[in-house]
Amino acid sequence: MSRRIDRAPPSGEDSPDPYGLGDALAELFVGAEQFDRIVKAFRRRKNLILQGPPGTGKTFMARRLAWYLIGLQDSRSIEMVQYRPTAAGGFTLLNGVFYKFCERARRDKDNTRYVFIIDEINRGNMSRIFGELLMLIEADKRTEEYAASLTYGGGGEKFFVPPNVYILGMMNTADRSLAVVDYALRRRFAFEELTPAFNTQKFRQHLLKNQVDDEVVARIQTRMIDLNDKIREDSELGSGFEIGHSYFVPNGPVESDTWYDEIVETQIAPLLREYWFDNQEKVRRAEKDLLAPGP
Repeated sequence: MSRRIDRAPPSGEDSPDPYGLGDALAELFVGAEQFDRIVKAFRRRKNLILQGPPGTGKTFMARRLAWYLIGLQDSRSIEMVQYRPTAAGGFTLLNGVFYKFCERARRDKDNTRYVFIIDEINRGNMSRIFGELLMLIEADKRTEEYAASLTYGGGGEKFFVPPNVYILGMMNTADRSLAVVDYALRRRFAFEELTPAFNTQKFRQHLLKNQVDDEVVARIQTRMIDLNDKIREDSELGSGFEIGHSYFVPNGPVESDTWYDEIVETQIAPLLREYWFDNQEKVRRAEKDLLAPGP
């Protein structure tokens, strides 16, 4: 399991800014009702999976959902890892990243919420990956009463997941290599589906704010919605393979006249070649439609 660790800011750095509902809704392409549903499910279950097609902003939302849960734009109590299957098909819990994360959360006297983010959470057999943790991560078993002896420890050490630890997983529904999520995992997590936001006013306003020409905005919305309709209607693909809006979300003002074409050619078209690997004529037609002149 590879990992990216969010470390504490250097000594003397300003305290993190508060992060509230207004901040989250200003950054995310979801409405207040959906965000409220996600937060309530996360708080209730303590385990949540964001699932959706590529480019729907799962990683972006995960970090902001964590900030909102903590109440601060602070990464000191957040850790993100990505599961990569080992030759043996699992990982060692003892002194592992999740074990250390839970110990750090347990020692926090302020009872700060800690969020453990797992990218591509179903890249393997989750029963083997979590092992005895599958019981310990349940919301009503986050106490010392349910502490279990670590299988890998050999020294009789007891372990439990503290109540201030929240687990947030992400799943790419278009990854053909992903294993089916087993019942044991589904029973312990809440699930939220993220979908492309091309037809939302928030998406349109974000592009216009970043100096994307109005005609180009209309082109993106119209053509990507049409493309996703074709993907959704394809019996070999379906809604889990739609293409998300994040491909067309700039980090700042767009200055290039060829910005849209470059994204289509270097990101969307290669993805379509993977989707329709056995029908390259379909790929060529789709690419031609996306790059045709005009709105």
